[in-house]
Amino acid sequence: MIAEALKNARVLTVATTPINTMDPSQQVMLAPLMAVTGGSAHVVIGLIDGPVAKDHPGLVGARLRELASTPNERCSLVSSAACRHCTAVAGMLGASRQFLPSAICPGCTLLVRPIFGTTGNETGGVPNAEPEALAGAISDCIDAGAAVLNLSVSLGDASRNAADTLSEALSYAARRGVLVVAAAGNDGTIYSSAITRHPWVIPVTACGRAEVPLGTANLSSSVGRRGLLAPGERITSLGPNGQLMILSGTSFAVPFVTGSVALLWSAFPDASAAEMRMAIVPQTSHRAAIVPPMLDATAAYQRLAATRRRITA
Repeated sequence: MIAEALKNARVLTVATTPINTMDPSQQVMLAPLMAVTGGSAHVVIGLIDGPVAKDHPGLVGARLRELASTPNERCSLVSSAACRHCTAVAGMLGASRQFLPSAICPGCTLLVRPIFGTTGNETGGVPNAEPEALAGAISDCIDAGAAVLNLSVSLGDASRNAADTLSEALSYAARRGVLVVAAAGNDGTIYSSAITRHPWVIPVTACGRAEVPLGTANLSSSVGRRGLLAPGERITSLGPNGQLMILSGTSFAVPFVTGSVALLWSAFPDASAAEMRMAIVPQTSHRAAIVPPMLDATAAYQRLAATRRRITA
């Protein structure tokens, strides 16, 4: 997924003509919520991906925590696909808005848990996440205090035992009230993985400006029933060597949902995970289609505000 997402990425220097980076946020009605808050440091986002280029100028002052990683899981080669991918996802969520105005929740804390590194990825071949490694990273982030997990990753082949281990980790997230937002994948097919099939996961697929799923974006009954559609075409975020980069794919649709959850929890810190999930994912009586509804962060805020008013009345 990562190599495919980065294959057509375009790097821009900061001095290039400004890009209208707010359009995707306006598509999902996120801009009004971003205008209210930049997020709370008490809301921790578990970012399970590659390593982050922590010295990128767009991340100066960012609230970044990194769980213990090996040297191979550090951003020693900023041009590697793994480093570029995770730095872009981290930038969408936590970059300085002075550097990247479209950064969704720079006030929140990013808990970075790399599951693959830079060695051997110079040609763009980043390995898929192994189920056992992903399961361990999920548990690590939960135990470290994450409120929501961002999974812009795909899975390698899984044995039955490995798939069961991953399913248990996702069930652990449900028991602990930690939301899990995951990419549907970029194979351009009708397909669900052991991640997106899990009933606690919120799967996200990608659309363009016309709000139609990208031809490369995966769809499935799981995505249609429990998921969301979010922008994933020509998204601007942090690139290598202090630059900006334009990317496409479901990996970059996921942060719109994750960031919305983080901002909502910043505004409503007493909301339960169940309340948050019901607010962010529209509940309709019939969702049999494979195409999910578009994320609407403003409507989610309104639903959550109404729920909290009923509880406190």
